Amino acid sequence: MRVVALISGGKDSCYNMMQCIAAGHQIVALANLRPDENQVGSDELDSYMYQTVGHQAIDLYAEAMALPLYRRTIRGRSLDIGQVYTKCEGDEVEDLYELLKLVKEKEEVDGISVGAILSDYQHARVQNVCKRLNLQLLAYLWQRNQEDLLREMIASNIQAVIIKVAALGLDPDKHLGKTLDEMEPYLLELSKKYGVHVCGEGGEYETFTLDCPLFKKKIIVGYILRIILVQWKKDVSYYVQNPSSPLIYNYPYHACLICIKWILQKWLYIQLMHLHLWLIYAF
Repeated sequence: MRVVALISGGKDSCYNMMQCIAAGHQIVALANLRPDENQVGSDELDSYMYQTVGHQAIDLYAEAMALPLYRRTIRGRSLDIGQVYTKCEGDEVEDLYELLKLVKEKEEVDGISVGAILSDYQHARVQNVCKRLNLQLLAYLWQRNQEDLLREMIASNIQAVIIKVAALGLDPDKHLGKTLDEMEPYLLELSKKYGVHVCGEGGEYETFTLDCPLFKKKIIVGYILRIILVQWKKDVSYYVQNPSSPLIYNYPYHACLICIKWILQKWLYIQLMHLHLWLIYAF
């Protein structure tokens, strides 16, 4: 079956593609929904459906796989949030419909690869879109044991790093930039202590894949900045520590202060509307 893979850049969509290929399907294209880059504060949307953190590096992901990439800007919002979704003008689900409709016309695909694991909300909406477009949903990770999945992903040589944390016990200073294999023991510990989903299905963390067996190129992190979220009064600031420290991707907000130690050997504050993953390249 000719398949388009819906990707976020994270580990789940990557591993589901591997399962599709193992089942005899052919990944012929990639599809991604991204925030409006001209809209202030939209790097990470408050979306019920889509992971947008790390979206700046999706083009590199496609380059690494040597596959055509179809992208659409998310215009809609979460309007119909009921258990059962019906077509709703202005809902963000309709952006997915339009994107997959285009891919089907251009690539003649029969199915879609989706890395959904636990969210009934997301699964029901993707099912709705597939039914309307006569596409077969391929979700091999759906409702599987998360500990087993994480173990399999690591054993399958998926090299993914954590680019966002948002859970009790996960510290941006300690855990951002860590790989799955580095984090596995701690995630299992947090799961036992606090009920954390080890695959991040509760929004505990997000990942970005740098390499996997499907990649023809490896995404390499070049000159590195270490960025730590700092809360000060009502403002959100980013404190850049040591330029030689490991990769840490930021939580994007519409206005942020960047404190850069190595410019003119003194503190220099620069206000930016968007932060881009310009440090990453593929070869």
